[in-house]
This record gives sequence, structure tokens and C-alpha cells, in this order.
Amino acid sequence: MRQTAVCGDCWAYFSYRVFLVVKTLFKFLLLAVLLTGGYFGFRVLFPGVGGGDAPGGDQGNQTAPVGRRDIEHTLLLTGEVIPAFQVDVKSEVGGKVKKLHAKTGDELRVGSPIATIDDTDLQTEKIAAETEIEGAQLAVDRNQGNYKRAKALFDEKLISQEVFDNLKADMLISENTLEKARSRLQTVKDKLRKTRIEAPADGTVLDVLVNEGQVVVAAASVNAGTILVSFADLSRLLVNSHVNQVDAPLLKQGQVLTVNAGNSKGQPVHARIEFIAPVATVKNNIKGFQVQAVLEDNNGQLKPGMSVSMAASVEKAPGVVAVPISAIFREQKQSVVYVRKAGSPPEKRRVEVGITDLGYAEIRSGLAEGEEIYLIEPTRPDPQS
Repeated sequence: MRQTAVCGDCWAYFSYRVFLVVKTLFKFLLLAVLLTGGYFGFRVLFPGVGGGDAPGGDQGNQTAPVGRRDIEHTLLLTGEVIPAFQVDVKSEVGGKVKKLHAKTGDELRVGSPIATIDDTDLQTEKIAAETEIEGAQLAVDRNQGNYKRAKALFDEKLISQEVFDNLKADMLISENTLEKARSRLQTVKDKLRKTRIEAPADGTVLDVLVNEGQVVVAAASVNAGTILVSFADLSRLLVNSHVNQVDAPLLKQGQVLTVNAGNSKGQPVHARIEFIAPVATVKNNIKGFQVQAVLEDNNGQLKPGMSVSMAASVEKAPGVVAVPISAIFREQKQSVVYVRKAGSPPEKRRVEVGITDLGYAEIRSGLAEGEEIYLIEPTRPDPQS
């Protein structure tokens, strides 16, 4: 019985060791399958990368023929849609907002009411000014009568020069007081007219920033005063862009841009450059120039605040010798390509590159139509014949 028990323990230990060995082998087998599958998957997705696709192997995806095509150098820009006319409407008189006549989104004609400021205090000032004018007018009438009588007496030498001068001065002072009272009344009337806030042009209310009953501060200067509404003319929109100092010289006034807002279903929208800033500015740590273009055929697709991309055609070259950009390499500040030669190593050849687009480059010299070039830089001779 003792021997049997010992053998049983040995068998259990042996079985356990076999299990560990089988488990380890299974792990290695699974790892090998995954690596093999990953390798072949990588080769399918990236057929042009790796030693197996180097020149001398399968050249199906490694070379391209030199042909002719139209090349258009396009400058890609970004910008933001803004109204050509936008203003923050403020009140020139302070007071409580008595009535709001417009809300966000309302389209108004020039002169349409936007808000009314409470004019109770101004009406009181108006009454006081009118009363002051009446008193000043009475004083003027009295002093003018005294002056006329004094002048007649002075001409007959019945009063002294001093008395005559004093009466004349009283008349002039009263007339001056009357003019001041009239000016004060006119000022009050002007303020009363300004309690009616009107649309400065035909346009749309973008946002209402106050509530009825709120007390607003008069706009004594450009940066002072309470903003009542944000107002803009949406019939004429601009695209505002900041173009870096390298690309800005390629643009010119009157140039047409193709605008894309990311909506492929919409019709193409075009904009015409109407302003290029004469002085460079720094924005987001990039020195460049402000460029504004007017949208010409928007049809409601683009709205203020939207970010857009634009394409500017800078230069065109129709029917020129062209190769893929990936086939051009830089060596000692020279552009080179590798021409495939049957039965010979690839020939490295200098080329003169013209304009480029997103995929192809114009070759002005160094290649002929029909030649075949490598898309990757060769690392060993091509044994194909």
C-alpha cells in the first residue's frame, strides 16, 4: 500500500509537468500564429514597406511611369465667416429700459425701434427748461424796453454814459441767459429723441443683451456704455483669414477662392478677395497678414461664426511632364529621382521640379515621358532584366 501511494504521487507529479509543457507549447504556437497573421496583414496594408518589397523584388507597387497631366498649385487656407457690417448697439442716454421692441433673430429695417429708455426724468428737465425760457424771455423784453428808453434819453443828453452802458449790459446779459435756456431745452429734447433706440441699418438682431427694467449706462465713448443688442447686416458676409507671411504674397485682390464648410451636399461657394492687410500681425504665434474675402454665392449655406477652409488656385500648368511627389528625393539640396533600367541598377538623376499639387509634381527637366521611376529610394541594384 505504501508503494502504491508513492507511485500515485509520482504519476500525479508527472501528469502536472506534462500539462505545463503542453501549455507552454500552446502559448508559443499561438504567438507564432499571431505574429504570422500580423506580418501578412501588415504586408497587405503596407505593400511598399519592408525588405521584401525593396527593389529587386515585386515592383508592381514600387514604380510609376512618367506621364503628362494638368498640375494646379493650390493654396489651402482657413478662416471664419463674419458679417461685413456688425455693430454693438448702445444707448447714448442712461436710464431704465422701459420697453424692448426686438428679439434675437428679428430682421429690421433702418430706423426700426429696438428699445425705449424711460424718459420720466428727462420730461421733468424739459418742463423746467421751458419754464426757464419763459422767465428769461420776460427779462429780455423788460431790459430791451429799458434800453430803448435809455438810448432816447442818452441821445438828448438827459442821462449819463454810465447809466446808459449799465442798461445796455443788462439787456445783453438777459439775451445771453435766454440763449442758454434755449440751448438747455434743445439738449433735453435731443436726449428725449435718443431714448428711442433704432436700428442703424437694415439687418438682423444677433443677440439681445439686456432685459426690460434693467438700468443701462450711457455710451460716453467707444468702449463705454451698456450694450443693448448685437446687430449685423447678414446680406453681405466676409471670410476673415490670417495667412502666414510665406503664402500671403501668392494672393492678390480680386482673386477668387473656393470655400468649403465641410458640407459636401451643398453647392460650391466662392469668395473674392477684397482686402489684404498692408502690415503683418502675429496671431497664435504666427506672423502673417489679415485677408478678407467677400462671399459671392452663399445661398444661406454659410453663416457668421462658421469655420471654413478655402482653396486658392495660385498657378496652373496644363499637360506637363509629372511624377508622384513620393518619387522625388532630396540629396544635397538637389531634387533627384531613381529611374528604373532593365538589367541595370537604378539610375539616380537630378531633376528640376516645377509646381506641385497634393499628389504630383511638375518635372521641368531631367525626365522624359514614358520612363519608369521608383516610388521608394532603392537600397540595392535591381536584378530584373
